[in-house]
Amino acid sequence: MGKEKKWILKDVADGETVARLSSELGIDPVLSKLLVQRGIGTFQEARAFFRPSLDNLHDPFLMKDMDKAVDRVGAAVKSGEKILVYGDYDVDGTTAVSLVYSFLRKLTRNVDFYVPDRYDEGYGVSYKGIDWAADNGFGLIITLDCGIKANDKVFYAADRGIDMIICDHHLPENDLPAAVAVLDPKRADCGYPFDDLSGCGVGFKLVQAYSQKNGIPFDSLIPLLDLLVVSISSDLVSVVGENRILAHFGLKQLNENPRKGLLAMIHLSGLDPEHITIDDIVFKIGPRINAAGRMESGRMAVELLTAENDEVAARIGSEINRYNNERKNIDREITREALEMVQSGNCLSARNATIVYNPSWHKGVVGIVASRLVEAFYRPTIVFTRSNGFVTGSARSVHGFDLYDAIESCADLLENFGGHLYAAGLTLKEENLPEFCERIENFIEKNISEDMLTPVIMIDTRLDFSQITPKFFRILKQFQPFGPGNSAPVFLTENVYDNGNVRKVGADGGHLKLELIQESQPYRSISAIAFNKSEHFDHIKAGNPIDVCYSIVENYYRGIANLQLRIKDLHDREDII
Repeated sequence: MGKEKKWILKDVADGETVARLSSELGIDPVLSKLLVQRGIGTFQEARAFFRPSLDNLHDPFLMKDMDKAVDRVGAAVKSGEKILVYGDYDVDGTTAVSLVYSFLRKLTRNVDFYVPDRYDEGYGVSYKGIDWAADNGFGLIITLDCGIKANDKVFYAADRGIDMIICDHHLPENDLPAAVAVLDPKRADCGYPFDDLSGCGVGFKLVQAYSQKNGIPFDSLIPLLDLLVVSISSDLVSVVGENRILAHFGLKQLNENPRKGLLAMIHLSGLDPEHITIDDIVFKIGPRINAAGRMESGRMAVELLTAENDEVAARIGSEINRYNNERKNIDREITREALEMVQSGNCLSARNATIVYNPSWHKGVVGIVASRLVEAFYRPTIVFTRSNGFVTGSARSVHGFDLYDAIESCADLLENFGGHLYAAGLTLKEENLPEFCERIENFIEKNISEDMLTPVIMIDTRLDFSQITPKFFRILKQFQPFGPGNSAPVFLTENVYDNGNVRKVGADGGHLKLELIQESQPYRSISAIAFNKSEHFDHIKAGNPIDVCYSIVENYYRGIANLQLRIKDLHDREDII
C-alpha cells in the first residue's frame, strides 16, 4: 500500500566550495558536499557545526517580555505566593511543565502543576483549570506550550485574582493576551534571534533567564536538558541553530545521566541505555509519554518525568507503557476500519482529501490514524470522531500543502481549530460537517498541485560502498543530531544485489534483511534493513540488481554496534530524475 515514490537527486552547484572544504577539513568530498547542502561553506562554520557549544546559546533576555516574566516569578518566590505551572497534555507540554516545575521546586515549596484533561477540558488553558487555581489559592499561573490565544482566559483569571505568564511557541494572532508577560519568539515584535523553539524550549529560556539574573550557575540547568531533547524531537521543530545545540547536549544528558522517569521509559522501550538517538525518542520514548495524555491523563506523564525515586518511576512507567500498548491496539483497529471505509467508498470524502468519520472512535488516536491514512493514500487527511457533543478531528497534510490554511478558510463553520502547516485539530457541530467537507474539497482542488500529491524522496548524493570507511562514518555521526532542517543524509547506490541470503523478517514477514554487494566491488557486503518492502523478495532472491536509497545507521544489539543501511526505497533506475 502507499504510492510509488519519486526519487530526486539534489544538485550542489558550488563544486569549488566542496573541493576547498574537503581539502581544508581533510574529509571525503561526499561529506563536504553534505556540509555545503546545509549552508556550511567555511572552515569556521564547519567547526561550529561539528562542535556545538552551550556558549553559543542566545541571551534569554533578547526575548520580548522576559524581564517582566523573571521579575514576576522572582516576586512570587520571594513572597511565598503559590505558583501553578500549567501545560498541554502532549509530549512538548508535559516535558515543559516537568522542566519548569522541577526548577521552581528547588526555589519554593509553594509550586504545583496542572495538565488539562484532553477529553473534559480540551487543548490549552481552560476555565476549569483557572477555577481550580483560584479555589486553591494560586496567585500566578505560568502556561507552557499553550496560552497564546487565551485572551478571554487571561481576563477571567485576572477577575479571580490570578496573574498569568504565557510561554508559547505557536503563531499568535494580532491581539496578544493581556498577561503579565507573553514569551513567544513568534511574536511580531519579538527580536529573539531564533523563532523555532519548542514549547519546552521557551520554558527553558525562562529558567535560564531567571538563573542568569539570580546568580544560579548555568551548570545546574544541564540536568534539565534531557527533557528538552525529548520535546525538540517529539514536536518536530527544526534541529538547527539553538535547537541543535540544545538537542546535542540533551542527548548527552539522556545517554549519560537521564532522570529516573526517562530511564524507566528507555528500559521499557527495550533501548540500549547509552546509545539513544533522536529516532529512538520519536518512535519509542515520545509515543509512550504521549500515551498518558491520549489514554488517561497527561498529569501522569509529569509525575513520571519528575519522579525522584526508582520505584515510583518504574511503577508509573509500567502503567504508561500499558496505556501505550492499549493505544497501539486501538489505533491498529481504527486504522483498519478507516482504510476499509475509504476503499469501500463509505467515507465523507476521497476525491482530493481523505475524510472519515465514526462517532465511536477514540479521540486520543485519531491523529495517529490520520498519519497512517496519509501514508496509504497520500492526500490531505482528516479523521473525525465525536466528543462532548461535537464532531472533533485531527488533520494531517502532504508535503508542500498548507492544510491549516485550508481549515482556516472554513473558520465560520468551526467552533475552534489550531495547529501548524501539516497538522491541525478542529471542532465543529455535526450539522456543519457536510458543508465543511464540500468546502475543504473545493479549496484543496484549487490549491494543490500534482507534484504535491506524489511522495518524494530527496537524495543528497550518490555513494559507492567503498567510500563507507570507519573514518567516513565517524565524521558522518558528527552531523547528528538529525531532524527537520538537518535530516539524516540519504545516499543512492546503483546496481547492487543481495549475496543470496535475503530473508523476510518481522512479525508478519513484512521487512527484508539483506547483505548487499555493489557490482563494482564484489568482495564486500554491507548489512541492510528494508522496512515494509517484502514485495521485492522474489525479485531480489533471484539475484536481480537493484538501486537503493538509504541512510547509514549504527545498529546496537546486545552491546555490539554494527553499521547498517536503512533502506528508504528500492527500484529500477528509470524513475530517478
